[in-house]
Amino acid sequence: MEGVAINEITEAADVGFGSFYNHFESKEEIYSTLVDNVFKDFADVLDRVASGLSDPAEVVSVAVRHTVMRARRDPVWGRFLIREGFSARALSRGLGQRLLRDIANGIAAKRFVLADPLMGFLSVGGTVLSVIAADLNFVAPGAPASNVLKELGFSGEHLPERTAATLLYTLGIKRAEAEKIAARPLPAVDERTEAV
Repeated sequence: MEGVAINEITEAADVGFGSFYNHFESKEEIYSTLVDNVFKDFADVLDRVASGLSDPAEVVSVAVRHTVMRARRDPVWGRFLIREGFSARALSRGLGQRLLRDIANGIAAKRFVLADPLMGFLSVGGTVLSVIAADLNFVAPGAPASNVLKELGFSGEHLPERTAATLLYTLGIKRAEAEKIAARPLPAVDERTEAV
Protein backbone atom coordinates (compact mmCIF):
# COMPACT_ATOMS: atom_id res chain seq x y z
CA MET A 1 0.00 0.00 0.00
CA GLU A 2 2.82 2.39 0.86
CA GLY A 3 4.36 1.99 -2.59
CA VAL A 4 1.39 3.07 -4.72
CA ALA A 5 -0.30 6.43 -5.25
CA ILE A 6 -4.03 6.90 -5.79
CA ASN A 7 -3.46 8.12 -9.34
CA GLU A 8 -1.64 4.84 -10.11
CA ILE A 9 -4.66 2.91 -8.81
CA THR A 10 -7.10 4.94 -10.90
CA GLU A 11 -4.90 4.59 -14.01
CA ALA A 12 -4.66 0.81 -13.57
CA ALA A 13 -8.44 0.61 -13.04
CA ASP A 14 -9.03 2.96 -15.99
CA VAL A 15 -11.21 5.32 -13.96
CA GLY A 16 -10.96 9.03 -13.34
CA PHE A 17 -9.09 10.27 -10.28
CA GLY A 18 -12.27 11.90 -8.92
CA SER A 19 -14.19 8.63 -9.33
CA PHE A 20 -11.94 7.00 -6.76
CA TYR A 21 -13.44 9.17 -4.03
CA ASN A 22 -16.98 8.19 -5.07
CA HIS A 23 -16.15 4.69 -3.77
CA PHE A 24 -13.34 5.06 -1.22
CA GLU A 25 -12.34 7.77 1.22
CA SER A 26 -8.64 6.89 1.18
CA LYS A 27 -5.98 4.56 -0.11
CA GLU A 28 -6.16 2.76 3.25
CA GLU A 29 -9.86 2.04 2.70
CA ILE A 30 -9.30 0.46 -0.72
CA TYR A 31 -6.44 -1.58 0.74
CA SER A 32 -8.65 -2.79 3.59
CA THR A 33 -11.37 -3.76 1.11
CA LEU A 34 -8.83 -5.62 -1.02
CA VAL A 35 -7.52 -7.53 1.99
CA ASP A 36 -11.04 -8.44 3.09
CA ASN A 37 -12.02 -9.66 -0.37
CA VAL A 38 -8.87 -11.66 -1.09
CA PHE A 39 -8.90 -13.59 2.16
CA LYS A 40 -12.67 -13.88 2.49
CA ASP A 41 -12.79 -15.44 -0.98
CA PHE A 42 -10.11 -17.97 -0.06
CA ALA A 43 -11.81 -18.68 3.27
CA ASP A 44 -15.04 -19.33 1.33
CA VAL A 45 -13.14 -21.78 -0.89
CA LEU A 46 -11.85 -23.58 2.22
CA ASP A 47 -15.37 -23.73 3.63
CA ARG A 48 -16.65 -25.32 0.39
CA VAL A 49 -13.77 -27.80 0.32
CA ALA A 50 -14.40 -28.83 3.93
CA SER A 51 -18.20 -28.78 3.69
CA GLY A 52 -18.45 -32.58 3.56
CA LEU A 53 -16.21 -33.12 6.58
CA SER A 54 -17.68 -33.67 10.03
CA ASP A 55 -14.47 -34.07 12.05
CA PRO A 56 -13.14 -30.68 13.26
CA ALA A 57 -9.60 -32.09 13.19
CA GLU A 58 -9.92 -32.96 9.53
CA VAL A 59 -11.38 -29.52 8.78
CA VAL A 60 -8.33 -27.84 10.34
CA SER A 61 -5.97 -30.26 8.59
CA VAL A 62 -7.52 -29.56 5.19
CA ALA A 63 -7.47 -25.78 5.74
CA VAL A 64 -3.84 -25.79 6.87
CA ARG A 65 -2.62 -27.95 4.00
CA HIS A 66 -4.54 -26.04 1.32
CA THR A 67 -3.30 -22.71 2.71
CA VAL A 68 0.37 -23.78 2.70
CA MET A 69 0.00 -25.24 -0.80
CA ARG A 70 -1.78 -22.13 -2.12
CA ALA A 71 1.04 -19.93 -0.83
CA ARG A 72 3.59 -22.06 -2.65
CA ARG A 73 1.63 -21.89 -5.93
CA ASP A 74 1.15 -18.14 -5.56
CA PRO A 75 4.08 -16.64 -3.62
CA VAL A 76 2.73 -13.07 -3.89
CA TRP A 77 -0.48 -14.25 -2.21
CA GLY A 78 1.60 -16.08 0.41
CA ARG A 79 3.66 -13.02 1.27
CA PHE A 80 0.48 -10.94 1.40
CA LEU A 81 -1.01 -13.47 3.83
CA ILE A 82 2.11 -13.30 6.02
CA ARG A 83 1.94 -9.52 6.13
CA GLU A 84 -1.77 -9.41 6.91
CA GLY A 85 -1.74 -12.44 9.20
CA PHE A 86 0.25 -10.46 11.73
CA SER A 87 -1.91 -7.34 11.41
CA ALA A 88 -4.55 -6.06 13.82
CA ARG A 89 -7.23 -7.39 11.45
CA ALA A 90 -6.17 -11.03 11.83
CA LEU A 91 -8.67 -11.92 14.56
CA SER A 92 -11.67 -10.11 13.19
CA ARG A 93 -11.75 -10.88 9.47
CA GLY A 94 -11.61 -13.60 6.82
CA LEU A 95 -9.26 -16.46 7.55
CA GLY A 96 -8.81 -15.44 11.19
CA GLN A 97 -12.54 -15.62 11.88
CA ARG A 98 -12.73 -19.02 10.17
CA LEU A 99 -9.84 -20.37 12.22
CA LEU A 100 -11.40 -19.12 15.45
CA ARG A 101 -14.67 -20.77 14.43
CA ASP A 102 -12.98 -24.06 13.53
CA ILE A 103 -11.09 -24.18 16.82
CA ALA A 104 -14.28 -23.36 18.75
CA ASN A 105 -16.09 -26.16 16.87
CA GLY A 106 -13.33 -28.59 17.80
CA ILE A 107 -13.51 -27.57 21.45
CA ALA A 108 -17.33 -27.82 21.49
CA ALA A 109 -17.13 -31.30 19.95
CA LYS A 110 -14.54 -32.23 22.60
CA ARG A 111 -12.14 -33.02 19.77
CA PHE A 112 -9.63 -30.34 20.74
CA VAL A 113 -8.32 -30.02 24.28
CA LEU A 114 -7.30 -26.43 24.87
CA ALA A 115 -7.14 -24.58 28.16
CA ASP A 116 -6.75 -21.29 26.28
CA PRO A 117 -8.49 -20.95 22.87
CA LEU A 118 -6.69 -17.70 22.09
CA MET A 119 -3.33 -19.42 22.50
CA GLY A 120 -4.62 -22.23 20.27
CA PHE A 121 -5.53 -19.69 17.60
CA LEU A 122 -2.16 -17.94 17.89
CA SER A 123 -0.31 -21.26 17.80
CA VAL A 124 -2.08 -22.47 14.68
CA GLY A 125 -2.14 -19.13 12.86
CA GLY A 126 1.44 -18.22 13.74
CA THR A 127 2.75 -21.63 12.77
CA VAL A 128 0.99 -21.54 9.40
CA LEU A 129 2.43 -18.09 8.66
CA SER A 130 5.91 -19.21 9.75
CA VAL A 131 5.70 -22.35 7.62
CA ILE A 132 4.66 -20.29 4.59
CA ALA A 133 7.62 -17.97 5.16
CA ALA A 134 9.98 -20.94 5.55
CA ASP A 135 8.57 -22.62 2.45
CA LEU A 136 8.93 -19.49 0.31
CA ASN A 137 12.44 -18.76 1.62
CA PHE A 138 13.94 -22.24 1.97
CA VAL A 139 11.89 -24.95 0.24
CA ALA A 140 9.91 -23.83 -2.82
CA PRO A 141 11.58 -24.12 -6.22
CA GLY A 142 13.83 -21.11 -6.66
CA ALA A 143 13.76 -20.22 -2.96
CA PRO A 144 16.46 -17.65 -2.18
CA ALA A 145 18.04 -19.69 0.64
CA SER A 146 17.29 -23.24 -0.51
CA ASN A 147 20.60 -24.60 0.78
CA VAL A 148 20.06 -23.46 4.39
CA LEU A 149 17.74 -26.30 5.45
CA LYS A 150 20.12 -28.92 4.05
CA GLU A 151 23.07 -27.28 5.81
CA LEU A 152 21.14 -27.48 9.08
CA GLY A 153 20.16 -31.10 8.46
CA PHE A 154 16.44 -30.34 8.00
CA SER A 155 14.08 -31.54 5.31
CA GLY A 156 11.42 -29.42 3.65
CA GLU A 157 9.59 -32.46 2.29
CA HIS A 158 5.87 -32.90 3.00
CA LEU A 159 5.68 -29.52 4.72
CA PRO A 160 1.87 -29.12 4.47
CA GLU A 161 1.24 -32.55 6.00
CA ARG A 162 3.89 -32.11 8.70
CA THR A 163 2.43 -28.73 9.58
CA ALA A 164 -1.11 -30.08 9.85
CA ALA A 165 0.01 -33.03 11.99
CA THR A 166 2.00 -30.81 14.36
CA LEU A 167 -0.89 -28.40 14.75
CA LEU A 168 -3.44 -31.14 15.38
CA TYR A 169 -1.13 -32.47 18.08
CA THR A 170 -0.94 -28.95 19.53
CA LEU A 171 -4.75 -28.86 19.59
CA GLY A 172 -4.86 -32.06 21.64
CA ILE A 173 -5.06 -34.85 19.06
CA LYS A 174 -2.78 -37.82 19.81
CA ARG A 175 0.32 -37.82 17.63
CA ALA A 176 -0.39 -41.03 15.68
CA GLU A 177 -3.95 -39.94 14.90
CA ALA A 178 -2.79 -36.42 13.98
CA GLU A 179 -0.31 -37.86 11.48
CA LYS A 180 -2.97 -40.16 10.03
CA ILE A 181 -5.46 -37.28 9.57
CA ALA A 182 -2.79 -35.06 8.02
CA ALA A 183 -1.90 -37.77 5.49
CA ARG A 184 -5.46 -38.26 4.21
CA PRO A 185 -6.13 -37.28 0.61
CA LEU A 186 -7.21 -33.67 0.28
CA PRO A 187 -10.62 -32.77 -1.09
CA ALA A 188 -10.18 -31.12 -4.49
CA VAL A 189 -10.19 -27.36 -4.90
CA ASP A 190 -11.75 -25.81 -7.97
CA GLU A 191 -8.74 -23.90 -9.32
CA ARG A 192 -11.01 -21.38 -11.07
CA THR A 193 -12.51 -20.27 -7.78
CA GLU A 194 -9.26 -20.48 -5.80
CA ALA A 195 -7.31 -18.03 -7.94
CA VAL A 196 -8.97 -14.96 -6.40
